[in-house]
This record gives sequence, structure tokens and C-alpha cells, in this order.
Amino acid sequence: MDRTERILRKYTKKLLEIQNVVGVGIGYKTVNGERTNKKSLLVLVKKKIPREELRKAEVIPERVEDVNTDVIEVGEIKLLGLRTEKLRPARPGISIGHYKVTAGTFGALVRDSVTREPLILSNNHVLANSTNGRDKKASLGDPILQPGAYDGGKSEDVIGHLFRFIPVEKDMTQVECPVAKVGERILDKAVKILRPSYNVRFYKKKAMQNLVDAALAKPVHPSYVSDEILELGKVKGETLPELGLSVVKSGRTSGVTKSEIKAMNVVIKVMLGENEEATFYEQILTGPMAKPGDSGSLVLTEKNEAVGLLFAGSEEATLINPIINVMKLLKFTF
Repeated sequence: MDRTERILRKYTKKLLEIQNVVGVGIGYKTVNGERTNKKSLLVLVKKKIPREELRKAEVIPERVEDVNTDVIEVGEIKLLGLRTEKLRPARPGISIGHYKVTAGTFGALVRDSVTREPLILSNNHVLANSTNGRDKKASLGDPILQPGAYDGGKSEDVIGHLFRFIPVEKDMTQVECPVAKVGERILDKAVKILRPSYNVRFYKKKAMQNLVDAALAKPVHPSYVSDEILELGKVKGETLPELGLSVVKSGRTSGVTKSEIKAMNVVIKVMLGENEEATFYEQILTGPMAKPGDSGSLVLTEKNEAVGLLFAGSEEATLINPIINVMKLLKFTF
């Protein structure tokens, strides 16, 4: 054990008792942004505060015995698994999902426009398994897990039940016409003579215009949920999007991230799965601010006004449903 390590052990307890200090360690001192070769005692603080604003007892000494110190700002250290754990009351910004899907984000706690009962807001593909309402992928009353199944959610983790959703219509859907089905079967048999592993299916192009990917779940009990978004607080109404507007979200995977609105009235083709595509209209586009699992996050202004519901994205961009459309179609208020 060298001298620096002995000094660390000797003074750890004393340093941790200083206000604002959250940790200590050993590393190389940084001067004017450049790392030196001087091994130092690193003092980790929540926030660097000008020396003149500190009380005498809060000042970190420049040296401890004959070892230099270096103050490093690290912020408030938290367990990173919080967003994927079971929480009661559950807060927006954490893992949730229909029992058949992996996991998405609990976007916000909203109120039914008529009854004023509390409801959980997220995407259709998070709470309703991307259903169009006819494909039997989900039904009203289906259990909603918190955390989502991917994060360990099981039957004992039901936080609510699917209450209302807006169908997501694919650009191409399998035909249901009885005449077309007969033709499909005839061709299928003919093709199998030459290619036994092939299947013939008829599809038709839909002219549907998806405006939102959104759904609501009714909590098992109001006490199971909170309206305070993790790390952001309560929603303070809603507002219309504007080009250049700074926005923020709190999501299951990437936590709190920020960007700005780069485009509006966007028409975008979104991949729902392998060889499945849906076109969405009147969307908002921002820079990258989400990762898989962040779907369903509420997007807000810096004043905590709701702007939209995050539903899709890539490494270069994020797509958001305007919250005004979501509220109108799902019939809720904040």
C-alpha cells in the first residue's frame, strides 16, 4: 500500500462528513482541463461551489498531509435500476407494459375528461400490443404490468388494465374478403406443389392515416400511481409545439434527456416489426433523445408543459405525437 492509499484510508471518514461531499478516491489531478501525472486524493462532490460561498468547515483542503487533493463534481449519485423496478406508487418515467410486450414507459397520469378518474398514459404499442382493435393482439381489460415483463414483471405486478386505445393501422393488411380467401387457398395449394415451404397470402394497401400511437390504462387503485414524473415533477398543462422549442422527457431506458423540435407536420413511415409498416401524420421530430424502452414518455417544455407523446425514433431522430391530438382522441386532460 503506497502513501496515497494510506492517507485515503486515514481521512475517508472525516472527508465524507463534510457537507456536499459524496465520495473519495485516488486519481490523477486535473489542472486547467489537462490531466497531470500527480497522483492525488480525489474528493467527489454533488456540486462545485465557489470557495467564497463556503463556510470554513465546508472547504476542501488543497492538501491532506503531503498529498494533493482534487475536487470533482459528480452530481447526486443514484441507483440506476430504479426505473425498471416495481414501485408503488408508480411514477411516470418508469417501466410499464401490456403483459404480452417487453416494456415501455409510463408517460403520465392523466384524468378522464368526463369522470375525472386517474388513468395511465403511454403508447398503444406499450399498453395495447400495437393492436388495431381487430387483430386480437389486445383487448380492453387486459392486465398491465409494472415493471414490464422484460424487467421482471409478473402476474403479481399488475398495476392496471387496458382501458382505452387508438388503433394503429398498418399500411398493408391481410385481406378478409371471402372471395379473396378462396383465391388465396387455391393459389397456395398450387404453389406448394413446387415450393412446399411457401405460403400465399393476399394483402391490401390501407388508406388509413395514423395520428397517434396512444393508449390508456385504468389503475387497480388510485394509490398505486403518482402524478409526479420521475426527476421532472408534475405536469403544468399543455402547449402547442414550435420549431426550435427546447423539450425534455423522462424515460425508462435513458432517463432524463433533452433536445429541440426540428420539424413539425411530419409524415413518417414507422417500422412496427419485420415487414410491417405504418404511416403517421402530423408528427413532431426532434434530435435524438430516446432509446428502446423510452416509448410512451411524455415530452415537455422546460416549464413542464406537455408537448407530445414519444413513440418512435432512431439514432438520429425522435418522433413525437402532438399532445393536443392525443388528448382529443383519448379524451383526457391533465
